[in-house]
Amino acid sequence: MTELRFNPLSARWVTVAGERASRPSDFLPRQLPVEAEPLRPCPFCPGNEEATPPALESYGPKGSWQVRVVPNLYPAFAGSGPLRPVEVGPLHRHAPATGIHEVLVLSPHHRMSWADLSDAQAGLVMAAIRDRLEDHASQSGVEYTQVIVNHGREAGASIEHPHGQLLGIPFVPGELEDELSNFAAHAPVQGGPGLLQTVLEEELRLGERIVVDDGRIVVISPYWSGSPYELLIIPRRAVSHLDRAAPGDLAATGRVLRDVLSRLRALLGDIAYNLVFHTAPHRREAEFCWHVHVLPKTATAAGFEQGTGVRINVVPPERATQQLREIAE
Repeated sequence: MTELRFNPLSARWVTVAGERASRPSDFLPRQLPVEAEPLRPCPFCPGNEEATPPALESYGPKGSWQVRVVPNLYPAFAGSGPLRPVEVGPLHRHAPATGIHEVLVLSPHHRMSWADLSDAQAGLVMAAIRDRLEDHASQSGVEYTQVIVNHGREAGASIEHPHGQLLGIPFVPGELEDELSNFAAHAPVQGGPGLLQTVLEEELRLGERIVVDDGRIVVISPYWSGSPYELLIIPRRAVSHLDRAAPGDLAATGRVLRDVLSRLRALLGDIAYNLVFHTAPHRREAEFCWHVHVLPKTATAAGFEQGTGVRINVVPPERATQQLREIAE
């Protein structure tokens, strides 16, 4: 039966239409090659460090890095200073795209993805994200940093070597403002749980959409999933800023991300996906809990979705949870 479900994070409705697709084989692995020039030396492989600007951070034994952070050679945001819009008409405004754009190289191995990382390597990646967020928070013109991983050309990757990006920007984006507003609207009363912790308590009580629970971090197929096999990573201990999370929680996040991405690959093949990390804006104390969205590229937004903003999910999250649990077994 098709039904509407409400997403309390975005305050938008999604449509779950489970009769329209029911098998993992309905979703094809990624088809497009990532690199237009596959014979060109990879700038992120060891030995090619001169192809990128000097590293901002390097983790691992001296002379044998395991995780590396470098400035993006073609930044979308660059330069210092706050957002200073200029009016050029009754409705038109523009401003310099100041900020920071960095590349997070997840591993020295070219063919490895997050799904292949060891426990130690996954923890090192999360430590690097924490360190860079701390640094961005010290830059006065950077209001928010979006951390992403794009896997596959369909998800936006232009280089095959596993990497993420950190984009420090001079404003708080609308998607984050929406989440902040909805967290505030569900502010805990007399020390009660916040928005995501309320979600987590209910999901743990019901048990039907829990994919992984390692005691620190819980992975759920959200009740309001807007696309097939969408996942949400939630820490049991609510902390507004990811860079303030306990080291053990960050290490656990790296591990559970590895585990669920490995399950998705086993179930669906090497599909493209996006990882989107949400944390509270820098220097803002807010009712919030950092979390990670896992968004497999299993569907294309058609005219209805683009015209209305209402997403249609053809795999109910309950079914997705069952399949991902069975793959683990």
